[in-house]
Amino acid sequence: MTVQDNAKPRNEGVKAIEDWSTGWVKRHPTASIDTVGDQFVLGVRTIQYFFVDLFTGKFQWAEFVRQGAFMAGTSVLPTILVALPIGVTLSIQFALLAGQVGATSLAGAASGLVVIRQAASLVAAILMAAAVGSAITADLGSRTMREEIDAMEVMGVSVLRRLVVPRFAASILVALALTGIVCFTGFIASYLFNVFFQSGAPGSFVQTFAAFTKTDDMVVAMFKAIIYGAIVAIVCCQKGLATKGGPTGVANSVNAAVVESILVLMVVNVAISQLYIMIFPRTGL
Repeated sequence: MTVQDNAKPRNEGVKAIEDWSTGWVKRHPTASIDTVGDQFVLGVRTIQYFFVDLFTGKFQWAEFVRQGAFMAGTSVLPTILVALPIGVTLSIQFALLAGQVGATSLAGAASGLVVIRQAASLVAAILMAAAVGSAITADLGSRTMREEIDAMEVMGVSVLRRLVVPRFAASILVALALTGIVCFTGFIASYLFNVFFQSGAPGSFVQTFAAFTKTDDMVVAMFKAIIYGAIVAIVCCQKGLATKGGPTGVANSVNAAVVESILVLMVVNVAISQLYIMIFPRTGL
């Protein structure tokens, strides 16, 4: 075997590594930047068309009602089933801590602070991403694979106005409703568990809840719900419209949409919570 024969496999190996490295850069960092750019543009145009169609009478009310009913029917029951154990778990954990410091009468305050300030909007958003977002991505991805999206564009029908904007509005509305459901369900679960299983005083629970939970907390929770609903809608619609590769591509888009939505929601939740605390600091609980 000559020296050239030995060098040939080495050159092929080096070339394979270079090809893999170049492909990885295109598949991950570059693709991520392109995705963020597409989602930003889609979000700006969706908000623009939402207000324009709303004030010009071109808003797709029928599609909005259908999507809202579907999203609510898909996510309400799972939201209640998740909110119940969250409220009970908070009561158990706070009871253990309060028993050590002698502050068992503050169970209502803990329920209000944790459920309304943080848990309500975040739980609703995560369930929106898992239940509703996956359905949105699968629907739009299937339409893309069947070339329905291309057919609409050829006929001059705006995909954004016909499909994306109604889902955007319905997602925000359902996120607001789910946040209210989580607040109510979490409070009831905490109250019942504290009173009937931990021998807490009903009056003390309600009094501390009302004393430490302010209207501003509910306003911030609803504001978060609007942001979270918009994020879920934009991310999932973009993933669905960008689907490629047949049925496997639809499955990959659904998986990517749910994962990305939850990650973005976590980051945004931390940012909004920290920003609110910095702008409106509170001296008490």
